[in-house]
Amino acid sequence: MKTRYMFLSLLCYATATTAQVRLDTCGVQHAKDSTDVFYRHLQLNEVMVTGVTGDTKLKHSTAPISVVTGKELRQTTSTNIIDAVAKEPGMAQVTTGGGISKPIIRGLGYNRIVVMNEGVRQEGQQWGDEHGIEVDGNGVGSVEILKGPASLMYGSDAMAGVLILHRAPSPLDGEIRANLSTEYQTNNGLFAYSVNGAGNHGGFVWDARFSDKMAHAYKNKYDGYVPGSQFRERAGRMMLGLEKQWGHSYLTWTAYHLTPSIVEGERDEETGELVRSEEFGVKSYHKTLPFQQVKHYKAVWDNSLNLKRGWLKATVGYQQNRRQEFEESADEYELFFKLHTVTYDVRYLTHEFDGWKVAAGVNGMWQRSRNLGEESLIPEYRLFDIGGYGTVSKTLDRWTLNGGVRYDHRHMDFHSRDFGGVTGSVGAVWNATDHLNVRLNLARGFRAPNMSELGSDGVHEGTVRYELGNPHLKAEYSWQADLGVDFTSRYVSAQVALFANRIDNYIFSKRIDEVMEEGYRTYEYTQGDARLLGFEVGVDVHPIHSLHFGNTFSLVDARQLNQPKDTRYLPFTPAPRWTSELKYELTHHGRVLNNAYVAAGLECFLRQNHYYCQDDTETATPSYTLVNLSAGTDLLIGGKKVAELYVTAENLFNRAYQSHLSRLKYTDINAATGRMGVYNMGRNVVLKVVVPLVFEL
Repeated sequence: MKTRYMFLSLLCYATATTAQVRLDTCGVQHAKDSTDVFYRHLQLNEVMVTGVTGDTKLKHSTAPISVVTGKELRQTTSTNIIDAVAKEPGMAQVTTGGGISKPIIRGLGYNRIVVMNEGVRQEGQQWGDEHGIEVDGNGVGSVEILKGPASLMYGSDAMAGVLILHRAPSPLDGEIRANLSTEYQTNNGLFAYSVNGAGNHGGFVWDARFSDKMAHAYKNKYDGYVPGSQFRERAGRMMLGLEKQWGHSYLTWTAYHLTPSIVEGERDEETGELVRSEEFGVKSYHKTLPFQQVKHYKAVWDNSLNLKRGWLKATVGYQQNRRQEFEESADEYELFFKLHTVTYDVRYLTHEFDGWKVAAGVNGMWQRSRNLGEESLIPEYRLFDIGGYGTVSKTLDRWTLNGGVRYDHRHMDFHSRDFGGVTGSVGAVWNATDHLNVRLNLARGFRAPNMSELGSDGVHEGTVRYELGNPHLKAEYSWQADLGVDFTSRYVSAQVALFANRIDNYIFSKRIDEVMEEGYRTYEYTQGDARLLGFEVGVDVHPIHSLHFGNTFSLVDARQLNQPKDTRYLPFTPAPRWTSELKYELTHHGRVLNNAYVAAGLECFLRQNHYYCQDDTETATPSYTLVNLSAGTDLLIGGKKVAELYVTAENLFNRAYQSHLSRLKYTDINAATGRMGVYNMGRNVVLKVVVPLVFEL
């Protein structure tokens, strides 16, 4: 188990705007940059997270969180940043093709999760199944996964939780850092590289990065190569800033371009083989029709002012998302969504006084979406929302108590709809001993329906279906209770996290029998009351300094209340999952190879029998197990680290499987075998090299 379970109160849900996780084992910033599990467990309670009420020890928090360090991200095989964290307990992903992943937290996703990047919420039309997260994973220094309603700090859309993508910390004063990384994957021929340079001169800091990635079609045992699963990704980032005693000010620009082809899953009626492009081969990196062209641009001004009794923080950001869809010609687009978003966040945080911390703030966003293509899936719209909140925390010996309240108002010009809601949280943590902590949290969540749910009407090529919105949908409201217990010692670390979530007016799409356009299934949005129950359990045993055996189990049971069997279960609920890893560290202080390790792991997904079966909206998914092997080391020359080397073999036995959350599961039936849909990627061997350089000014 790479990531230990930890818990963070809702007071820490504002970490995204200014926070940097400071981990002694994170990246190349520290001498003890080790995969040494023993060392990391001893440091568990020293991890600090900068939250809305200032620095908070994780042992003083109340709601669940997982932290993924930069080192762990580099050791993980993935095609995008969501793929890199989807194996964490309680996490899953909706996949479409080779390069698109959407996060799921405890059975909830889409507009129920807020992704924070560069200090602002990522807005890239995340309502779409095949609309991924437009973020360069190479620029992410660490990730926090906040589980449970976070509407207190973020307002609408944070009902399931928050995914916070932190940048790497700035270099020390007088230091310049450079970094070159490259990667190759055998299954889809993925080749990627990223170049980064950062420096600090007297508090003037800068950071620049360029990344490039391309992949041809992936393959599996049943389908062979899957036409339309190739993609190309390019990204750039530039940050200039000041870090002084009075605070900091950062100005950041990012650009992200993704060109994914679209997997349609069409098959030859006689042979059952997937229909392939006649112009390009399946191992070509060239895009083929149909395909999308996604461009995302972002500018963020992030400021923090140190005052006598606290901090004043202000962040404003502008984003433009351009999504084009090409179906018949590579020169003419049919769909063109252009989304403008302005986000703002102003808050004040007090220093701790007599065990108290207080914070208050205002945040929200303005959006405008335009349709510039011949076709339109959703109507054009304007949106404005604003929310204000206040929080308080009190530390009493071994107890920490916290709570807060917020009000939100959102206006959409589509049918002149207005949504508002009061949300809040209250929680407590009891540090029973230095090794045992007990946590309890109760939170109220709120989410307004998005434009796709309200007004979609057309063919959604990326999901191979016709979608119908419902303009009469109401806002979702939830109550979630979390209970957690974690224990850490020299040889064992164990965590249990239980949750119960009741959602009124839960919105979902279901298949209907009506045919709106030939060749496409028709889905419409509806809603009902729902409840989700589940838990995550983790046990990590390290009986000796170099041996590590970790196991996790995650389960979500998601049901619609007062419904018959065929509509009882909510659609696209992740299957129960067990993960296990046995890791042995070969060296800790070698002269040439340092922090070397070998590991064997497995992911076992149990059969998913709880599915929404009315009108064949979903089908059951059989169980499957994937076996993985990995190894890595730091390469030293003259006592200095000159490179990090990693090799991973995923799905070692080339198991053919379909994830329950894969949208490609419901494409055409193979007439020769009777199997429906396209299968996930087969065996994949990954080679990765990271070269860090440090200079003094």
